Amino acid sequence: MARLNVSKAQEEFPEVVNRAASGGERTIVSRRGKDVAAVIPIEDLRLLERLAREEMDRIDIEEARAALKEAEEKGTIPLEEVRRRLGL
Repeated sequence: MARLNVSKAQEEFPEVVNRAASGGERTIVSRRGKDVAAVIPIEDLRLLERLAREEMDRIDIEEARAALKEAEEKGTIPLEEVRRRLGL
């Protein structure tokens, strides 16, 4: 994986983009020795976005299951009662 500082990445930006687009190369961009960004192929970005959505879905499902379990264990309150308590 290539690594460039910000100045060099600016100078070589068109080439960096071409290498990502055509060759699948990933380039890390650093500033003062710290990694701050990356230029990656669009397919990598789409994969990362899909994985992030799937992880969020997994978390939502876990939380929904936990809420259903809690409702089964502790019972529920009818909507009319919630509205009454909230003054709605």
